[in-house]
Amino acid sequence: MQNPLLSVENVTVSFDGFNALDGISLRLMPTSIRVLIGPNGAGKSTLLDAMIGNVRPSSGKIVFKGEDITELSEFKIVRRGICRKFQAPGILDNLTVLDNLNLAARPHRQSWRSFGVGVASKVSARVERVLERIGLQEKRRSLAGQLSHGQKQWLEIGMVVSSDADLLLLDEPAAGMSPDESAMTAELIRSLSSDHSFLVIDHDMTFVEQLDAPVSVMHMGKMLREGKLDEIKRDPQVIAVYLGREKEVAVA
Repeated sequence: MQNPLLSVENVTVSFDGFNALDGISLRLMPTSIRVLIGPNGAGKSTLLDAMIGNVRPSSGKIVFKGEDITELSEFKIVRRGICRKFQAPGILDNLTVLDNLNLAARPHRQSWRSFGVGVASKVSARVERVLERIGLQEKRRSLAGQLSHGQKQWLEIGMVVSSDADLLLLDEPAAGMSPDESAMTAELIRSLSSDHSFLVIDHDMTFVEQLDAPVSVMHMGKMLREGKLDEIKRDPQVIAVYLGREKEVAVA
């Protein structure tokens, strides 16, 4: 049996006595996609914060590739192979698409002194593959700030992929996109899952359906339900969590 890439084991995160995460557990397998949904305040972003080392669990542990990373600092976790993309693109507008990818792909990209140094052939080859997969080859010399919103999101997905991370955490990657762009983003993530694992937070049920992946539902810092989307949408507890909007959830 294949071992999990990441295991969140009974993790609690407390802020001034309030449990933002309350004994939550989650397992992610290699080269897979998992979608995380839930109402605002459910603890989804806090869970990602704990995985990346931005917050410390009060109890429980997080194991990545067989190593307990619960107490590691964020930069050490990133170096071990977890990378996060936030909802708002974090690209560098005044650099070209290619330069953004090259910078993200460098093993020690935290040091700006390395920026003027030539790109290693292995890194360059990886960046070229990413450029092709995100469909921005023709924009390689364009300033990132000149891209459309959808293209900026694809560039940042390309940046986390260029880091060669094993696990990519995506926070609402299709936010603000047109329906066509959202469908293309889902297709991109599915294609990349042959080499990487993804944990995706999103509220758009159409986009979630296009990802065609298992869904985990969070509520009040706990894991409420896990399963296929069709099962999730029919679950009475899930319907109740989404403010009782049974018709809306069923249509979604």
